[in-house]
Amino acid sequence: MKGIYIVKYGDADEAFEVRETPKPLPKPGEVLVKVEGFGLNFADIMARKGMYEDAPPIPSLIGYDVVGRVERVGANITHLFEGDRVTALTRFGGYAEYALTDGRAAAKISDTMSIPVGTALTTQFCTAYYCAAEAVNLFEGDRVLIHSAAGGVGTALMQYAKYKKCEIFATTGSSAKVEMLKQMGADHVIDTSKVQFDDYIDDTTKGDGVDVIFDAVGADFIRRGISALSPGGRIVCYGAAQMTDATNIFSKLVKGIQFGIYHPAVFMMASKSLIGVNMLKIADGKPMVLKRCLENVVRLVEEGVFKPQEGKLFKADDIAEAHKYLESRKSTGKVACEW
Repeated sequence: MKGIYIVKYGDADEAFEVRETPKPLPKPGEVLVKVEGFGLNFADIMARKGMYEDAPPIPSLIGYDVVGRVERVGANITHLFEGDRVTALTRFGGYAEYALTDGRAAAKISDTMSIPVGTALTTQFCTAYYCAAEAVNLFEGDRVLIHSAAGGVGTALMQYAKYKKCEIFATTGSSAKVEMLKQMGADHVIDTSKVQFDDYIDDTTKGDGVDVIFDAVGADFIRRGISALSPGGRIVCYGAAQMTDATNIFSKLVKGIQFGIYHPAVFMMASKSLIGVNMLKIADGKPMVLKRCLENVVRLVEEGVFKPQEGKLFKADDIAEAHKYLESRKSTGKVACEW
């Protein structure tokens, strides 16, 4: 089978190489999927730049979510059968024509669901559900700030927060996405290329702050976000997109310092919380939690609460272009590649 390997850290045009690699066989509890297409995530960009410590050393076959047909099931799998069309979370290995997954990390989807939508369910929408329903619990009337709201996870968080009848503050670094976020239901849209989000929140809430912040940006957004929280407020950090802008050791150090240095007493005295989320760690350590999240995501899609946005679909051979498109932060919805 073909696999797209990272063979060199750095620029997308030089990072990838298509290689022939043996087709894996499922162990008990695993499923082998014949991949129609795979999704892209910011973790892929971090891995390509050598900045994602969980990724295997190069040459590495990454990829965290796929859509395809069940080719073969291992022992003890009773809820999936050969030929079922599924979306699946993969522990790397998704950039290939065949991918293995834990059976608990796969769910059946319709034959008509597109590859970008299908791949969005396992990573973006499961992340959003875990952040908003498990890491914290949103309540009606909560003020919720969602950074990078036009992205895959951001879109899902907006839909869930709207379902829970929260007041939504949405940020974007692109003026072109402001109107789109308003149409998606944001009560307030903050263009961070023009306005400091913490100043906007302070002015709009008259100093009361917000109850929950969902942050995929990191760096100084965390430090400023803590000051924008109300008592009892929580920041859920599930990404660090600003770190992809760091091109050398000095810039990485600067970005790291911008996160701030905190002591637990600071959070205790202010009654504020900082929560980190890594869905691969959840998949590894709490597979039944992942299964629960995925089942609830599929249910909420069927109920019309979650409405995954169509993203751009590239050919697998155009993996470098797909990476550059996602890295440009011009994308909306899920970016994916098809074989």
